[in-house]
Amino acid sequence: MTAEAAAPRALRLAFLGIAAWGAVHPMSWFVAWSRAEGWDLRAMLDAWHANAAATGLFWDLAIAATAFAVWVTSEAAARRDGLLLVAIPATVLVGLAFALPLHLFLRSRAR
Repeated sequence: MTAEAAAPRALRLAFLGIAAWGAVHPMSWFVAWSRAEGWDLRAMLDAWHANAAATGLFWDLAIAATAFAVWVTSEAAARRDGLLLVAIPATVLVGLAFALPLHLFLRSRAR
């Protein structure tokens, strides 16, 4: 394998590793909260707005996730690559910390 071929593979593996981290690490906090507080979606939403800092972070992530969904949609259409759209439900179901590196991993594959 040449150095030129190794760099993209290493980069793809880095994206995949970050995606795994982005899925597991934040989810561990949600699971810990749910174990302590019980699974209550309303209580979780209230916690996301417990103070100005939490509300600001919530909106920062919501706006970033919206911009990401617009970007993924436009890029999938331009590249004619529907597989890229998997990042949108991944954002909603798991989180942006998982979906963004997943999208970069999928985008960097050989076509």
